[in-house]
Amino acid sequence: MKKVRKQNGSFENKVEQLIDLVEKHTRTERHLEQHSDIASPENIANAEKIQEFREDEIATLKDNIANSGESYDEQLNNLKDNYSKAETYIAYNQDTMSSQDLESAKEKQRHRKEQINILE
Repeated sequence: MKKVRKQNGSFENKVEQLIDLVEKHTRTERHLEQHSDIASPENIANAEKIQEFREDEIATLKDNIANSGESYDEQLNNLKDNYSKAETYIAYNQDTMSSQDLESAKEKQRHRKEQINILE
């Protein structure tokens, strides 16, 4: 019984997370359209990287919701594995990464951690 509740809660959390990501994406797009003339090129580039990440996350969440055949345990294990590998990559390569790439990688890690917390 607990497993069913966990699955339903995770499904609901994924839907809520998808809605939240789409709303953030829309707000950022609107902000970029309205203020791109006064924003610095670095801020615009950073916002565009974040938007790309959000688009990837939206696609992943849509797939996860549509293809719920993969068990939550498998999703959680894959997410933990990706988190661990990315942590190792960042640790070994942070000195040679650009500040934007490093921040983008750390942001992806924060999102992975949020997803792990949702699934646990």
